[in-house]
Amino acid sequence: MTEIRINGIVFEAGQGTLLGDLVTRECSGGGPMLSLPCGGHGRCGKCRVVARGALSPLSEAERRLLSQEEIGRGVRLACCTTVEGDCSIELVGRDNGQIRTVGDMPDIVLRPAFDAYGFVLDIGTTTLAARLYDVKGTLLAEGSRLNPQAGWGADVISRIEADLRGEGGKLTQAICKAVDGLVEELAAKARIGQKEIDGLVITGNTVMLHLLTGTSTEPLSHAPFAAQRLFGETVTAEKTGLISVLPQTEVYLAPCAAAFVGADLITALLAGGLCDTGDTKLLADIGTNGEMALWHGEELYCCSTAAGPAFEGAGISMGMGGSKGAIDRVAVRDGKLAVHVIGDAEPVGICGSGVVDAVACLLETGQMDDTGYIEEESAVISEPVIFAQNDVRMVQLAKSAIHAGIRTLLHSANLECGDVRALLIAGGFGSFLDVENAAKIGLFPEEMLPCIRVIGNAALSGASMLLLNKEYRGACEKYAAQAKIVELSTNPFFADEYMERMLF
Repeated sequence: MTEIRINGIVFEAGQGTLLGDLVTRECSGGGPMLSLPCGGHGRCGKCRVVARGALSPLSEAERRLLSQEEIGRGVRLACCTTVEGDCSIELVGRDNGQIRTVGDMPDIVLRPAFDAYGFVLDIGTTTLAARLYDVKGTLLAEGSRLNPQAGWGADVISRIEADLRGEGGKLTQAICKAVDGLVEELAAKARIGQKEIDGLVITGNTVMLHLLTGTSTEPLSHAPFAAQRLFGETVTAEKTGLISVLPQTEVYLAPCAAAFVGADLITALLAGGLCDTGDTKLLADIGTNGEMALWHGEELYCCSTAAGPAFEGAGISMGMGGSKGAIDRVAVRDGKLAVHVIGDAEPVGICGSGVVDAVACLLETGQMDDTGYIEEESAVISEPVIFAQNDVRMVQLAKSAIHAGIRTLLHSANLECGDVRALLIAGGFGSFLDVENAAKIGLFPEEMLPCIRVIGNAALSGASMLLLNKEYRGACEKYAAQAKIVELSTNPFFADEYMERMLF
């Protein structure tokens, strides 16, 4: 075993250990994070660390992706570098940035699923968001952090692939450690003992709940994508792998509708009141995965589409999460681009909301045409942040998937855009979105702009309702059971719409 120092803390690892694996394992509970959006394949260059000591020689990917100045400073790609002996690693601390924990929630009658304190969690592919309540329904604390499973890739497909490679146990350990960390953090904020928390509700997409509970994702990796477990069940903390609360503490795992229509969409439906009236309404939860639901004529239609991580800042050459230094707003003033940077700092990258604004502004200034072509191969947003041609293509793929998914749901119910009374935009990304710019680039049908309502982290709010009144669980289980799943991958209408909506 050799001695490894990560930000000054000593760990041990065997020779040949990949830096990416080491950092992901040791830092998953909090603190500095390492993201591997490409799944550790040496393609994106996002897993930069400063590493010194006995390490493997520079790989071809590192020579291609790192500048000579970076190489001279000891910058390495964690997914390409292995431990050969004693060494040190420096990680740049990343704050949680603008992870949305707030969301619309109706007034409810209290029938809590706990006796003293209750904890609720939304496990997103990219982020975790949590709240802590007392038995009177008072919100005592809330918190968030990045999902440590990003170390295995930015999307659910990367996580499934890692599970199939035999790394499912590591993924489960990482997420459980992070959840325990959030429990401890919120308990400390509320000045209570973490063992006093006697009830938990957890929502998330189907893959995230599989990985939390150590359930094999193999059935989710191939057609017919029939999940062996759709949750809507109560287990113990011990069974879930959580150690921050007492072993017998009950944990309710919210119900999923299908392999890629998860509990996060179902709990968002509850919070948004989508099915409460006879009005025709749509809900879109936009993130790494785009999950959508249509309520019409007492019937519920649902679909899911892989939007990719572009709207979370990943997959973009200078993309980042919504933290200090990220451009989160772009506007045109006197014919030039003007930006807002989180933390009023010097810009170092661009986050999801800024990406949408940037594309809309490049269209407005004529630096990009409606096919997405940038004549100079890249456009300066604000020095040193640029938006490259490939970044535009990533946005085109993502926005086309969301837009085509919405139109395919409507087509399945023989509806037009004008038939929809409300379009609810849920999720962390949607909370910070300039909806006019989103419509301008074609993220959703422009004719629906007047009926849009942004509802924040509705998945977490819906899960909070399940915690504060357990009678809502029957409603969620009913939604999940009655949902008509519109399969997009084999749908010719979706395929045609997907190609048509590539244009801006």
